[in-house]
Amino acid sequence: MKKVKVGLVGCGFISEIHARALERVESAEVIACASPEEDRAIEFARKFKIPKWFLDYKKLLEIDEINMIVIGAPNNLHAEITINAAKAGKHIVCEKPLCLNIAEADEMINTCRKANVKLMYAEELCFVPKYVKLKELCDCGAIGEVFLVKQSEKHDGPHSRWFWDVNKSGGGAAMDMGCHALAFFRWIYNNPKVENIYADMSTVLHKDKTRGDDQSIIIVTFENGRKAIAEESWVKKGGMDDRAEAYGSKGLSYATLHMDISLKTYSEVGYEYVAEKAPISKGWTYTIYEEEWNYGFPQEFEHFVNCVLHNEKSLITGEDGKVVLEMIFASYDSAKKGCRIQFPYTSDAKKPIDLWL
Repeated sequence: MKKVKVGLVGCGFISEIHARALERVESAEVIACASPEEDRAIEFARKFKIPKWFLDYKKLLEIDEINMIVIGAPNNLHAEITINAAKAGKHIVCEKPLCLNIAEADEMINTCRKANVKLMYAEELCFVPKYVKLKELCDCGAIGEVFLVKQSEKHDGPHSRWFWDVNKSGGGAAMDMGCHALAFFRWIYNNPKVENIYADMSTVLHKDKTRGDDQSIIIVTFENGRKAIAEESWVKKGGMDDRAEAYGSKGLSYATLHMDISLKTYSEVGYEYVAEKAPISKGWTYTIYEEEWNYGFPQEFEHFVNCVLHNEKSLITGEDGKVVLEMIFASYDSAKKGCRIQFPYTSDAKKPIDLWL
């Protein structure tokens, strides 16, 4: 079987998810990884049996047999890595958000187009089994004409320290998780035009760590008056809460992750792993199983690998990532001005948080 040879740029939390997901894709093989932290690169390569590791990702790009790279680096590096990878002839899977600003997004898209390589945007919510079923219900008319969709992701803060630094992340909770919700809304509604966005943001608990928002609500109005509401939080205690809702003229549907796909467990001594962001393992807990599959990561990467193998268009592209980024910029602008932001919308700000601060 022909395999897509993959290089992972980044060896942190999200890259571990990428590596585990790719282990389940028969037609993919991870042959190299890169991280500027030597100890992390060595341990990551050992853990996932990756034959080559580098401190400089550009060395990884020099490997001819690598067909595709996956970017799990901080947000401020996405554009640079993508552009260099495209020039090296590699297909690219870029984690959300696509980059920090629209100028970078345009350069990434144009460089990939010129190099004839695929720029695929890693939005796993479009592959979550429960959410895929929710979309099927919306598309087949099971709940009538859908007029409102909600999606929320809430926990008590990010895994890596760089998220707190707005110069690296570009924003706070809205930038980190709002990307998921906005891409999800477009997917559920089949990519309609955005009419306007209204957002409210605040920094409730983490002023000592970041200038970014740790609590955000975003309301999107699409064409034909259809609406969507995103709630993103870095202040919610007790572990991850990820859920979606769809309301139609003839019904509704709820899709909740985490507690509804776990084992209710009681332990007096505690145990190694409960679920993402779960703070304790003693007492009553909700033990996750098949976590990556329930989050859609293996399905997502199988799709991306098949796009490379068969030269097909990805479900989520760099162009989609750019639209999501425009919506994120409008959200921060709205939160600052306290009013709806009308579309079409453009901004020449260097990063979304600059519009809010």
